[in-house]
Amino acid sequence: MSEMWTTAVAGAAAGLGVAMPVGAMGVLLVQESLRDRRNAVAAAAAVAVVDLVYAALATAVGPLVAAALTGVEAWVRVVSATVLMVIAVRGLCASRHTAGDDSSAVVEKGAAATGVAATGGSGRTFVRFAALTLVNPTTALYFAALTTAQGAELSSGAAGTVFVTGAFVASLAWQQLLVAVSGIAGARIGARARAWTFRVGFGLVAVYAVRLALPLP
Repeated sequence: MSEMWTTAVAGAAAGLGVAMPVGAMGVLLVQESLRDRRNAVAAAAAVAVVDLVYAALATAVGPLVAAALTGVEAWVRVVSATVLMVIAVRGLCASRHTAGDDSSAVVEKGAAATGVAATGGSGRTFVRFAALTLVNPTTALYFAALTTAQGAELSSGAAGTVFVTGAFVASLAWQQLLVAVSGIAGARIGARARAWTFRVGFGLVAVYAVRLALPLP
């Protein structure tokens, strides 16, 4: 397996790790798909684009931070791995409460916070979902921790581009799959299925954390 292919796979895994857990945004995507398929496709694209932005920013800054901390790279990896493991554990714990999400309330609060109405065409839907995704700090923290720990691996422009592209494609594919399945099923995704998306998604984050931490300094 070539180095670039390995980087692409790593990016795809990173994208799936942050995209797969069906939390509030996932529920909103499902509801949107039941109301209007075209708007739902735009909404899924918006979520993936925000993931792309966060991944690109983190990939641009991560290697610089890693370079500034030359000499303590191993401890940078441990700290980053700890952050990722905390995100994974918190996410898995939160999966116990996903069945109780009030998605209507999420829409109203999110729209009020961003000043974007919850109705309109595909363009308005794209802006609304992008704004709602942008205010989620976990995604930014996730990519920041991941790319800082992999600073040396992503230091070249080509490697960074491949990693970000892999993350974007994986996120977009998952969001669009969620919309498609929801449209076909014609019903809200059940609590059991949502719990499994949390387990798989945050499980990937936990695996990443262990991979970054080893070997220990």
